[in-house]
Amino acid sequence: MAPTLPRLPIFEAIANHDPNSTVVVHSASGRRFTYGELLHDVAERKDSLLQESGKSGIGGERIAFLVENSYDYVVTLLSILGTHSIALPLSPAFPPHELQYIMDQSGASMLLSSGKFEIKALDVYKEGLQGTPKHVKLEKKLGGGEHAEVKLEGPSEGPGGMMLYTSGTTNRPKGVLLPTSAMTAQAKSLITAWDYCPTDYLLHVLPLHHIHGTINAIFAPLFAGSTIEFLFPFNATAVWNRFATPFLPTTNGQVNGHTEAQTNGHTQIKPSPITFFTVVPTVYNRLLASFPQLSSASQTAAREAISPKHLRLNISGSAALPTPTKAAWSTLSSGNILLERYGMTEVGMALSCGLPFSTRVDGSVGWPLPGVEARLYETETNSIILPGEEINPKTGRERDGEIQLRGPGLFLEYWGNEVATKKEHLEGEDGKGRWFRTGDVAVRRFVPGVSDRKPENESEEWCKGPMYFIHGRLSSDIIKSGGEKVSALEVERELLSLPQVLEAAVVAVPSGNWGQKVGCVLVLREPKVGGRKEGIWGPLDMRRALKGRLAGYKIPQVMKVVEGIERNAMGKVNKKVLVKKLFTEEMSGDEKDL
Repeated sequence: MAPTLPRLPIFEAIANHDPNSTVVVHSASGRRFTYGELLHDVAERKDSLLQESGKSGIGGERIAFLVENSYDYVVTLLSILGTHSIALPLSPAFPPHELQYIMDQSGASMLLSSGKFEIKALDVYKEGLQGTPKHVKLEKKLGGGEHAEVKLEGPSEGPGGMMLYTSGTTNRPKGVLLPTSAMTAQAKSLITAWDYCPTDYLLHVLPLHHIHGTINAIFAPLFAGSTIEFLFPFNATAVWNRFATPFLPTTNGQVNGHTEAQTNGHTQIKPSPITFFTVVPTVYNRLLASFPQLSSASQTAAREAISPKHLRLNISGSAALPTPTKAAWSTLSSGNILLERYGMTEVGMALSCGLPFSTRVDGSVGWPLPGVEARLYETETNSIILPGEEINPKTGRERDGEIQLRGPGLFLEYWGNEVATKKEHLEGEDGKGRWFRTGDVAVRRFVPGVSDRKPENESEEWCKGPMYFIHGRLSSDIIKSGGEKVSALEVERELLSLPQVLEAAVVAVPSGNWGQKVGCVLVLREPKVGGRKEGIWGPLDMRRALKGRLAGYKIPQVMKVVEGIERNAMGKVNKKVLVKKLFTEEMSGDEKDL
């Protein structure tokens, strides 16, 4: 009897792909897995999970898992969806007490682990869990499995999905529940906008407990029949070598200096060129910094690899992209312009620039993606900024507002937190569904030559009209100083364009006189010279450099120089912690608590 899987759209898509085409490659070993064996392995593990549960069905239960970035991760994620359960990917980098909180808050009934993370999983149990989730050690998939028939039957939807936890920079992490229908909508939106296809070859270097690494770089490629190569953890030299290898000369039966005997007994196949690369700005910065250390031959090959001819799409997201980074990458890659987009755990990807280079405007995250509705809500006036009302007629300045979103890709709820779920939603006045309050502030701007461009084909109809420019988080990036509003991201962009500045974080420093002062935390390039006072570049030099670039009230009043700015796995900075740590002396003494 043929194994079965539910008729979920993701399984229907995989079943229609060429069963002999490659779905996953392990970069280190060269081991390859096909779409044909993927469906069989998923069905087999689904049956195993049901057997381990001791129940006939586990629909809606939360199944946590600790599995490395690999084919096994893909099989595990899909097999949980195959039981109509809720997949809960955990980060192996988290300490046991943080994983304990997620296990307890989610009420997970199982914790699956690969052999590599078995000890990590057992350490979580030692923390003392509230419930009694069953631990299951997963058998490693080695490839070369059957391409046996898998029967798709039963409902196309159910209570399953995926739950990802927010970073918890301001409060305890919240479990964001994405039903399978939302996951499907997010993936199909991206396939329309970014044109994923079976010939795409994606290099995956991201962590897998975030929306970026799971939906953008696994779920959408699986829908399209693309190939995913895992190279994790990220290492700049290893990534450059992987980009370069297909373009290095092959001599004497060797590929990049290796013979068949040096590849663990596997037939060495010259790697395919990478066509799709989606990462965070810090990854691009590290790649740019390490490029000069490559050999001359590797530099030549790497430049060819990342040129538009081969790398058809390079995407930057999850944090603001510095203009100098975008420019440096374009120069190095012979004109390959990074595509910026905007998304959140709760909504997946929501805004994006288009595929034509002309639509990738500096500082803009483009337009609402297919299937996504977006609007700006002005908090001062409690009103929607309608199209054509982007400029305040009294002041002549742009009106900024909170981005609010709706569409089929939105999350269902914050798990076990009805209060937070209601707080972050507004019912639509038109009866067409609720809006999600993102907490991010933006302006909508008409860009001549771009906003009024004529789409080249039907698939580009979504990228036209006024473009969105993110100003930052309402809670930490919008600084209210002396009656004026300052976008921290705008100031950061200008700081990062200065030759002396390597990294920058602009923060709101509490002030009894001003409400808030604009402060900046900088990492300076070596040597730290170029200033007027004793040759060291300091606050006065910073202010002089920004004069003429920014309005006076936007220029930082206080500045701190540090050796490094701490960021999370997606390149984001906890600015409230940064202020408490570095700026207590600059406070007037009569400020409200942070």
